[in-house]
Formats: sequence, C-alpha cells, structure tokens
Amino acid sequence: MRLLAALGRQPLDRPPVWLMRQAGRYLPEYRAIRAKHDFLQAMTTPELAAEITLQPLRRFPLDAAIVFADIMSPLPAMGVEVAFDPGPRLTPIAPEDVALLGDPDPARVAYLTETIKLVREGLDPAVATIGFAGAPVTLLAYLVEGGGSRQLPALRRALHSDAASPALETLARATRSYLRLQVEAGVDLVQIFDTWAGWLTPSQFRALAAPAIRHVIEGLGVPTIYFAPGAAHLLDQFPALGATGYGVDWRLPLDEAWRLIGEDRVVQGNLDPAVLLTDPDTVRRATRAVLDEAGNRSGHIFNLGHGVLPDTPVECVEAMVTEVVESVRVGAR
Repeated sequence: MRLLAALGRQPLDRPPVWLMRQAGRYLPEYRAIRAKHDFLQAMTTPELAAEITLQPLRRFPLDAAIVFADIMSPLPAMGVEVAFDPGPRLTPIAPEDVALLGDPDPARVAYLTETIKLVREGLDPAVATIGFAGAPVTLLAYLVEGGGSRQLPALRRALHSDAASPALETLARATRSYLRLQVEAGVDLVQIFDTWAGWLTPSQFRALAAPAIRHVIEGLGVPTIYFAPGAAHLLDQFPALGATGYGVDWRLPLDEAWRLIGEDRVVQGNLDPAVLLTDPDTVRRATRAVLDEAGNRSGHIFNLGHGVLPDTPVECVEAMVTEVVESVRVGAR
C-alpha cells in the first residue's frame, strides 16, 4: 500500500494522497443518502456508512479510505448521551466526573467494526483503510463545554484543575480501547484528531496532552498519524508523541513545518482547503506549490490542512488529486 510505504519513509514515485472529510457534503451521492437518512442513522448503519466511505474512491484514485464515523462516536458507548444538531450537543460534564467514565462498550460500537469489514471487502487491496478517534484533550473539550466553542473557557479552566490529569488518563484509556476495536476489525492505520490542542500552551501540552496521546498510541500495532490544527507553536513537541506521522495545517509552509517537526519524520499535508473553493487551474498551481515544498523527500503524504469544505466543487478535488497522482518524482530521496 502506497500510504503505508510513505509512513515507512520508503522512496516512492509520488506521494500518497487522501483527504480529511473526503466523504461528505461536497459529493452529490452523499447528499442523496442524507436526503433520506439523518447523520446518526447514516453513521450507525453499516451498509450506509460503508457506502459513504467508498463513494470518493469511485470518483478519485485516492490511496486511502477513511471510515465514515465521528470523533464523538465512542462517547455514547461510554454512557454519555450525544445529539447532533448539526454539530455535537451534550450536557456538560465536570472533569471530575469525566475521570469516572468507563471504556466504550464494544456492543454499542459494533456498527463501526461491521462498517470497517464492509469497507475492506469493497476496497482495492492496494488502498489503505484508515480508522480514527478524537484525542483525549479534544474529547475533554466537548465533554466539559457541551459541544463546540469559540473560546473553550470550560476546557481552559479545567486544564488548571487537579482533575485534568485523571480525566485525560480516563479518556486516553477509552480512546485506546476504541482504536483497538478498529484495528481488530481490519483498519491499516489510525489517525488521531486533536481539534482543540492548539489552545494549549507548550507547557500544558507537554504536561497534560502528550502523556495521554502517548498512552493512546503505544502498542496499537498499526501506524498512527497525529493531527492538530492551529498548533504551529507545538510542532517541535510532536516527535515526542511517538506517532508514525504528523499532519500539519496550512498556516505554515510545508517545508517550514517539516523542519520544526524534524526532517527525519513523516509529514502529512498541507493544502489550504479554501483553495478547493476556487477553480481547477488555481488548485493545480497550489497543489504543485505544496509538492515543491516537499522537495521529493520520502515520508510525505499529500492531504489538506483540514477537512474538505461542504461547498467544494467536485472538479476542484479532481484537479488536486490528478495533479498529485501525475506528479511522478525524479530522484526521490
């Protein structure tokens, strides 16, 4: 698999390419399913979730399929009621109570393991299947805030309390358990999304987030990618997390982000998703610029700096993927 080879820093003729949120609202076939089924129904019905996962692979020569799910998926299996309206909504929980939550009940996420099996059956063997989960800090943010938030005051207050470490330890254990279920079901690698890590100071990240992430990753048995948007001030700490590769957003040029993380590391990224809202010619030029910043180095995975935006024209995604796929390297190193 090209993606696994890149994660092993093997020389390749071109980098692998996949997209965060590559299955979603920009695809008319996805919208057709959602016209008949709400988000929760689509996600928890294995046949629907597998179909949604595979839809972009029928349009584009992508090197991976990321399973259609949500970073909130393990929480109901841990006894936390979550609604989607359209984003996640839940009753806020004190960090002291987060620390008392148990691991996800496998029976309550059986739909996900069945989806993974259906996806693997429908994929070309050369295409990787990606499982994923939210990082402990990001899950804690949703739990204490009750949903998304512009300033994250409840999370930032919680991180100054004695309850922060126990809460993150509990979430790390639960996330690890949730990812192991996906690995056992057949995913080839996992990505850990840390949506809100960029709000932490370097010292908070080092003391609180990093130990939790290391616990999640250690011994999973498959390659791992860690992605935290808006975290340029933390990039030099990423190697200590122990992931196989690190995603970066568009706020820094790829070569500069790579230098901060370490030239001997695997880096994923980092086209601005907003570029895909323009036109195919602009997309091709911007894609080429990212490839030039990668400089033919091994260990580059082409991706966006965040997920595909809902209003993205399909032809712009096609232009980007085509540019990457046709970018045969000469003298890859």
